Amino acid sequence: MSAAAHSVVEPGLTSKRVAGAIVILYAVITMVPLFWIFATSFKTPPDSIAYPPKILFEPSIEGYCNLFTTRTRQTAEYIASLPPATSFCDETTRKRNMVIAGQSNFLPRFVNSLIIAFGSTFCAVFLGTLAAYGFSRFKVPLADDLLFFILSTRMMPPIAVAIPIYLMYRELGLSDTALGMILLYTAVNVSLAVWLLKGFIDEIPREYEEAAMIDGYTRMGAFFKVVLPQATTGIAATAIFCLIFAWNEYAFAALLTSGTAQTAPPFIPTIIGEGGQDWPAVAAGTTIFLVPILVFTILLRKQLLRGITFGAVRK
Repeated sequence: MSAAAHSVVEPGLTSKRVAGAIVILYAVITMVPLFWIFATSFKTPPDSIAYPPKILFEPSIEGYCNLFTTRTRQTAEYIASLPPATSFCDETTRKRNMVIAGQSNFLPRFVNSLIIAFGSTFCAVFLGTLAAYGFSRFKVPLADDLLFFILSTRMMPPIAVAIPIYLMYRELGLSDTALGMILLYTAVNVSLAVWLLKGFIDEIPREYEEAAMIDGYTRMGAFFKVVLPQATTGIAATAIFCLIFAWNEYAFAALLTSGTAQTAPPFIPTIIGEGGQDWPAVAAGTTIFLVPILVFTILLRKQLLRGITFGAVRK
């Protein structure tokens, strides 16, 4: 075979510019909804439903006030008898002939999301790391069949198992509990964790562990001292993927929780204002809901990039 057959043709300057323009255009298109949600969170309720939509408007934090409080309508005489407003939220609410009655349920729902998402991610990555190490380093009978069975659990649509899981959880007393949701999300995510992490561990030479065991380490000691540090990148990338699923999951959360363990995704759409949906409050809740996953992804962006390119691809 000639050397020309192995030569790599570098893309020209025009091709690079076209590719760059396409990537930038795609990024802008995907970011527009996020910018629109962010802008809507600073609109007043009338501005949020104005037609044509308002691009320029006077910013207001009324949506955030409505998100964190509950309000009741009162007569003008009752409002006039109250002491002076002590905050912007009080003042804005009274201008609409309402008073703040108390705190809303958004903050507890947001905390539930944090506990359930990060708890299930930790469990899925922990179990997935151990299982992936076993499949990678030991001769497991019917390993390929077992790996396919593990992966097949993600092929089934949630609606197909929703009713059986609901009935099972009701009998076990796990409905509307954080523990029940953590166990469910862990079971769903562990298959993804096993497949991704097996690819990373396969790339770590066995000779490193053998050398460690010759130096006196046990198998478990070699795993913690040699394999785990080198698999950190893969573990971080896997954690991001698992967290994104658990953080955004809606179907099971809507079916299995309603109060104590309800997460933010099924709660945010139920925010109702006077006369209908309170769109600024919904947008404010969505904006706040995006922050943790955005920060987590940015902090681990390098590991995520390597996870996409190497995590599940064998060399």
